[in-house]
Amino acid sequence: MQLKIYNSLTGEKEIFKPILEGNVGMYVCGPTVYSNVHLGNVRTFLSFDFIYRSLKHLGYKVRYVRNITDAGHLTDDGNVDNDRFVKQTRLEKLEPMEIVQKYTVDFHKVLDMFNLLPPNIEPTATGHIVEQIELTQKLIERGFAYESNGSVYFDVLEYNRRGLNYGELSKRNIEELFANTRDLDGQGEKKNPQDFALWKKASPAHIMRWNSPWGEGFPGWHLECTAMSTKYLGETFDIHGGGMDLKFPHHECEIAQGKACNDAAPVNYWMHANMLTMNSQRMSKSTGNYILPMQLVTGENDFFEKPFHPAIVRFCFLQAHYRSVLDISNDAMLASEKGFIRLMEAIKVLHSITPNDEKQSDFNLEEWKNKAYDALTDDFNSPVLIAHLFEAVKYIFALNDGKETISTKDLDDLKSTLDALIFDVLGLQAIEENNNEKLDQTLKVLIELRNQARKSKNFELSDQIRDKLLAEGIELKDGRDGTTYVLN
Repeated sequence: MQLKIYNSLTGEKEIFKPILEGNVGMYVCGPTVYSNVHLGNVRTFLSFDFIYRSLKHLGYKVRYVRNITDAGHLTDDGNVDNDRFVKQTRLEKLEPMEIVQKYTVDFHKVLDMFNLLPPNIEPTATGHIVEQIELTQKLIERGFAYESNGSVYFDVLEYNRRGLNYGELSKRNIEELFANTRDLDGQGEKKNPQDFALWKKASPAHIMRWNSPWGEGFPGWHLECTAMSTKYLGETFDIHGGGMDLKFPHHECEIAQGKACNDAAPVNYWMHANMLTMNSQRMSKSTGNYILPMQLVTGENDFFEKPFHPAIVRFCFLQAHYRSVLDISNDAMLASEKGFIRLMEAIKVLHSITPNDEKQSDFNLEEWKNKAYDALTDDFNSPVLIAHLFEAVKYIFALNDGKETISTKDLDDLKSTLDALIFDVLGLQAIEENNNEKLDQTLKVLIELRNQARKSKNFELSDQIRDKLLAEGIELKDGRDGTTYVLN
């Protein structure tokens, strides 16, 4: 089957042709670890986890690189006090690398919770300062960058003068960009307002700084991804992914840096995951329409009526195509939970089905498999794939009710196909029953029955409940605050 990928650069679905047959180099922009990872981040990383899993399932050998941004960089107003790392170090009274470690651990913990596979390589910005300085020097030597007051900027106008096209990914016109851009970051240092920083001079207040040929400073945000992606995947690689919000300026700048350095487009296929909304509104701390991943899982929030297992959250996210806006709500999560439970019940039922080699089924397994894989290879269409899975679910319950039959060969094929698509590709996990929780609820019921028996002076039944539980190693203890139990 031919894999088709929507290329954000061309705006079209294209037949995927890797640079090296059977191999894929994929880079995804990772988190800036100055705070807890939010649900929108999780949606993006989960989308590319699904894409990574799908590529592997389709037989590709994938080198998946996802970076960690652990170096501070200025925000649009150019004020060091608004550097995210600087602000967080002051707020939490911690050293910068303590902030980095704290939120890197949180990032990994959250992604593990949602069953995301780790990338093959997870480089950090601070671990590649030398490479970023070398890239900056190369851009200066080639006339695409200039030093100004200890900072270095990429010359966007010069880039376009040489017949290159800054704005090709975001489809922005260079004249409009210059007309609508204020010089916030450069504070008068830039030749042109749209020029972006490759290296910034560190002010006395800036904590994270490194020596460079231009003095003490720190790398620009866009530069780090070019340095790390090309180091591990080559000057041109197959797939670059990230959130839709990174298309401009971040990915636009990466294209410019790559072409200016290496005379070649850095990426063949650009892929962008769309945004996450909640209750049909943009998620934002300022409006209060905001929730952290752990709060959704624990139920400690004001938006959802109950906790939702990470596997159900993952299932909900995958019911929207990665290029579509995903809206989550209480009703959407409840519907996802219902669908997830039915899917998992079907898997259990399937493994108890007895085949019948004498009768032919009306269900065309080969045709169903082709439809499922057509969805997978059509730009990783997870919602259509899931819809086809539920066609199989319907068939499985018909088998269980004796309304359908299946041969031994087809039964084995259906089991292996569903296991691969549900657990390996979609990355779903069966929810294990919490036996301790069930025991606790059962004992609460028995204690309540015993209390009712005591109130009605039915001491024989009260003692019987106590003695039978004791015989099973469960001792009831009556106290002023009620009855508790101890497992012996």
